[in-house]
Amino acid sequence: MQLKPINQQVVAIVGASSGIGRDAAVKFAERGAKVVVSARSEPGLQSLVDEIHNLGGTATYVVADVSDFQQVKAIADKTVAEYGRIDTWVHAAATGVISPFEKITPEEFARVVDVTLMGQVYGAMAALPYLKQEGRGALIHISSMEGRRSLPLQSPYSAAKHGLEGFLDALRVELQHEKWPISVTSILPATINTPFYNKVGSKLGVKPTGVPPYYQPSLVADAILYAAEHPTRDFVVGDAGKILDFVQRISPPLADSLLLAIAFQGQRTNEPKSEDAPNNVFAPIEGYDKVEGDFRNLSIPSFLDNLDKNPPLKWGALAFAALGIAALLGVWGRNDI
Repeated sequence: MQLKPINQQVVAIVGASSGIGRDAAVKFAERGAKVVVSARSEPGLQSLVDEIHNLGGTATYVVADVSDFQQVKAIADKTVAEYGRIDTWVHAAATGVISPFEKITPEEFARVVDVTLMGQVYGAMAALPYLKQEGRGALIHISSMEGRRSLPLQSPYSAAKHGLEGFLDALRVELQHEKWPISVTSILPATINTPFYNKVGSKLGVKPTGVPPYYQPSLVADAILYAAEHPTRDFVVGDAGKILDFVQRISPPLADSLLLAIAFQGQRTNEPKSEDAPNNVFAPIEGYDKVEGDFRNLSIPSFLDNLDKNPPLKWGALAFAALGIAALLGVWGRNDI
């Protein structure tokens, strides 16, 4: 499967007014792509397009709420009307309510699923006809490590991300069966320093935080740009996410115990925040149209992401590790004789 170089692409990015989507939009434009950005926040989109234009890039925007299929379809239609095609569709829009399950209303739970899962489904529905029209392209969906391992206090978001993983697995195999050269990528970030925790609903009585360590949004944006040129099935961003994924695979009860120990206090700051404070669950809020959140001081580097961008090096490292383990087991076996 061959994807175009980024400087020859038309890229639509949904959920682009802040955070990962915003950073990715700027990086695509810097690399020469024509970019269409969308979100609910028109001021955020306008400032993003102005930033891209000031860098010499090409961009336009579409205001849309992803819980409405017709609005999502309008993003795809505008992209093709403006630039003639879609080569890559990046879907990053999400919201959440951080709260014990029993405090979440049915309307809140349904809204998180509508935005965070159904929005992504609608994005694929809107983009696929145009990607098929081109005969190739990339669907890049921003999932979460919560699609592999749910967190307490984030039941609606975790449910939506698990649903997204199930949807993408089914869609990917259907496209392979039909022999469409369209790459379907799930990007699964660990805790990322974006304004997400400023904007979502919270019923903890304090400002919420992700479970540290944090990683910078640029790591996820770099993974998105990599997947736009290199067909990639899954990309876990952040070493802590890779570790949690490994623990969940080998022993879900061990993951339960780990999260029981760290995830409740780990999602609370000491800053009071009322349940009635403005949030973006049902409507956009002002003041957070930026890439980073408030937790740069808790951010650390990620070392294993580069292996995912270099498959020969990755498999060579895994083979070397396996040989090392086998050698150690052989030494221990001989010592037992």
